[in-house]
Amino acid sequence: MTNAPVAEAGMLIRRSPEVVFTAVTEPDQITRYWFTEASGPLAEGARVRWTWGMYGVSTEVQVKALEPGRRILVDWDIDSDPTEVEWVFEDHPLGTWLTVVNRGFSGSPSEQAAKAIESTGGFALVLAGLKVWLEHGIEPDLVQDRHPSAWAQGWSGGRSKETTR
Repeated sequence: MTNAPVAEAGMLIRRSPEVVFTAVTEPDQITRYWFTEASGPLAEGARVRWTWGMYGVSTEVQVKALEPGRRILVDWDIDSDPTEVEWVFEDHPLGTWLTVVNRGFSGSPSEQAAKAIESTGGFALVLAGLKVWLEHGIEPDLVQDRHPSAWAQGWSGGRSKETTR
């Protein structure tokens, strides 16, 4: 492999870039479609902990750049296996084209490729969940339902499908 693998996912979301940006940076929004808890909003220079309670895992992200309605750049998994994640919000006649790029995977070339493939699939689910949340007001549970055997034995998540719809 001559070039390091990069994960990339994109999705049209039928809301303005400002609305989509807020849904990615604010804990009360992002916990509706991606993870269960955030230590704070994304802001320039902030270090934020994101938690997936259903899986019993969390990660730390460090915000490197934040341009409201346009771009977010973070270092992800900064305490374990850091990579860089960039969200780019582009105005589109139907709303916002949002692209997520994850780069800087560690390991052998085959390990890097496997991580990029997994990340591409994961971010595609996140973008689909964001789309469903913003366009239809439904908490889609896509990330939670990606690995149900990892959480099915006892995690309640603090929310139920009956109370969120």
